[in-house]
Amino acid sequence: MQLLRLLTVVAVIAAACPARATDDILDAIEQARKAYQAGDLGGTKQQLDLASQLIAQKNAEAFIALLPEPLPGWRAEKPQSQAVGTAIFGGASTASRGYRNASGETIEVSITGDSAMLAAIVPLLNNPIMAGAVGKVVKVGTQHAILNQTGDLTMVINNKFVVTVHGTAGDADKLAYANAVDVAKLSKM
Repeated sequence: MQLLRLLTVVAVIAAACPARATDDILDAIEQARKAYQAGDLGGTKQQLDLASQLIAQKNAEAFIALLPEPLPGWRAEKPQSQAVGTAIFGGASTASRGYRNASGETIEVSITGDSAMLAAIVPLLNNPIMAGAVGKVVKVGTQHAILNQTGDLTMVINNKFVVTVHGTAGDADKLAYANAVDVAKLSKM
């Protein structure tokens, strides 16, 4: 019964994905359904893991569009995305982009979601007392962020995404990049 619920949830998520990826995702889900009906639990799990990985990859690619363009005086590297399966690190979809200014200072912005480990640490990051123990709580747009002792910023969005901004640049530049992340779109994912 739990497996059927999981299949239903995966199917609903897959329906929200763009067409080409949806075909691959729906194919994996259909293969999982067939394997389950045939009593092949190993095959069912393998196909569900594949569908989950394909969904994570799509999310990581979608995160790229939410990373900021280079701010004035900065140039950007090509964005990177990665989806790590659920067996390793509880799964995670990540997109990141590096930036460099004429002085050689760097900033990297990353967005991470789809992680079981995030679900465990997000409540700690959202707790003002715990956040204060880690660093200084600062405002980034309408969000709260933690600015740690090394100047790295961490923001939690909708209790399921973590945005980090770190690098050799000063706090003001890091805050500017944190403000440039498309939090409104990320919140709707």
